[in-house]
Amino acid sequence: MNRTTLSLIAGTTALAAVTGFAALSAPDDAPGPGTAKAAAQLPVERTSLLCPAPSTSDLAETSYTSFTPVTKGAGSGGKAELRAATEESADASPDDKGTGKGTEKGTDQGKGDGKSGQDKPAEPVLTPKEPGKPVTGDSSGGEAPALVGTADGRFAPGWTVQETTEVAAGTGRGLQGVNCTAPDTDFWFPGAGTQADRTDYVHLTNPDDSAAVVDIELYGKDGALKSAVGEGITVQPHSSEPVLLSTLTDERRSDLTVHVNVRSGRVGAAVQALDDKLGGDWLPASTDPSGSLVLPGIPKDATSVSLVAFTPGDSDADLKVRLASPSGLITPAGHETVHVKGGMTTAADLGDVTRGEAGSLVLTPTDRSVPVVAALRVVRGKGDKQETAFIPATRPVGTRATSADNSGKGSTLSLTAPGAAATVKVTASAGSEGGTPVSKTYTIKAGTTQDIEPPVPGGLKGTYALTVEPVSGGPVYGARTLAANEGGVPAFTVQTLPDDRGTVAVPEAEEDLSVLQK
Repeated sequence: MNRTTLSLIAGTTALAAVTGFAALSAPDDAPGPGTAKAAAQLPVERTSLLCPAPSTSDLAETSYTSFTPVTKGAGSGGKAELRAATEESADASPDDKGTGKGTEKGTDQGKGDGKSGQDKPAEPVLTPKEPGKPVTGDSSGGEAPALVGTADGRFAPGWTVQETTEVAAGTGRGLQGVNCTAPDTDFWFPGAGTQADRTDYVHLTNPDDSAAVVDIELYGKDGALKSAVGEGITVQPHSSEPVLLSTLTDERRSDLTVHVNVRSGRVGAAVQALDDKLGGDWLPASTDPSGSLVLPGIPKDATSVSLVAFTPGDSDADLKVRLASPSGLITPAGHETVHVKGGMTTAADLGDVTRGEAGSLVLTPTDRSVPVVAALRVVRGKGDKQETAFIPATRPVGTRATSADNSGKGSTLSLTAPGAAATVKVTASAGSEGGTPVSKTYTIKAGTTQDIEPPVPGGLKGTYALTVEPVSGGPVYGARTLAANEGGVPAFTVQTLPDDRGTVAVPEAEEDLSVLQK
């Protein structure tokens, strides 16, 4: 090592020491020129969404609705589109597009016409034209693929896509709805099952150029179920893998918690829960484990409500169970508390807990806070005319939340303020085929749930989106229910309304070298 190198190291060390000393010796309350300012909330510049393959039924009719709310400061450029996951792979791989290099397919396509043989890329399923106006697409039958969506520029902040499927008959018949979600690495699904009358799949969609490796764990009332085949599941790049839960274990159990953990890469994950007699729906992931949870939007005519809860750690959790009704927080008779053993799933049958009124379930610790995940299985109807949907614990509305795919009839917006009272603004967008946006303000009393008849755009044509924005007060939680009568069956699906994460905190930073001169 020569002298120049030693001098450089010494100088760097001294500089680090001076900088560190200056930072540590500065008074906490000294404003100074280098004082950090509050982070600015700026619109996100890119959003990715993944939609699972909707159904394998030949009778399935699926609609997709895309909407981006108008966001201040989002700029004027950008685009959004939703494509089949496999098309993303083809678009990204020149060798698969008929260049004559590397694949037999490419060579064959280049023969006989004197052309390059390149495939023409398939048209996107959806291509929004402008923020503030929904755009729709549809598919029929059981061959519709999983979709990968990207939005950037002015289309990215708050981009929301709803996938809604009607299945006329067979296992899982009824209305199935799910919000397309961003890829992630950890998911919890309380409420799945492997019993004989259930056909539950966990759909794994990989949007990236490299394979993802996933572990799937199942937890019942006695703890983890034995499964050797749930480990190390490979999801190929730009593909979707539906995994039938009953193939992961020999045990036939109801009220299971599914844990999807991604070892490498990232995926979108959702559970499709299909019942032979009670219809079916998508079971979205619960919010991250927390000591207190809110499960909003139980339909007032629910005939049966079951709570499924799980605590990931070794500690037991004791939870106080309360229902946020239109008149305030009440404790369901006989279900004042629920005890959740560490590493085990607990189910509680709450019956017709809402008793004809709007309601949301609020879970809080009785004493020590222990992280828990939870979901509700909700049944409407009676006899052979019953239908099922799921409501997972969710994040609050936060700054803004959006619900796509609403019509003039059949949509119910449920809002709850479990703590302090709150005022919210609800905006109905323009319709997908025409209409004028309308906004209305609502006050939600502390500890209550209100089912509100959402505003409808003037001169509505097509479907529209609802945007919920808290104005003042405490945290607000929300859900939207879509309902339809299909042959006497009260078909329905519920989607919660967590913050759309359309903005991100960006701290202001300034270069300040004056500290080196002290």
